[in-house]
Amino acid sequence: MKVDCYCTVLRSATRRMAAFYDEAMAPLGINIAQFSLLRSIARLEPVILTELGRRMELDRSTIGRNVRVLERMDLVQLGSGKDRREATVTLTEAGRRVLQEAAPLWEAAQAALEARMGVKATQELREILNRI
Repeated sequence: MKVDCYCTVLRSATRRMAAFYDEAMAPLGINIAQFSLLRSIARLEPVILTELGRRMELDRSTIGRNVRVLERMDLVQLGSGKDRREATVTLTEAGRRVLQEAAPLWEAAQAALEARMGVKATQELREILNRI
């Protein structure tokens, strides 16, 4: 009996989807994961790393590593929170600029994906993925 593993198929599709969006973001020197992280920071700032990780469904160490990459790129700034043991994250001016320049690239990628798959199929895909 041949049964495709749903997890394997989804992971493969996720890699292809990320590569599609990464290509769209490439002119700005960021990838789709970094774009998503910048957007989340912009919505929540100033935000502590623990809360950012919770919102993005990533553990504290993973979110910390990813934020530090953005910090080295001068897109975010780490500071001290009310509790000195916790770091806060804010966008730098360069981060705001990159996020602003990335928005139309992301929108174009979204539109291209909808054109390729069809609006109905992309809506169905979103509904299916939200049920997982």
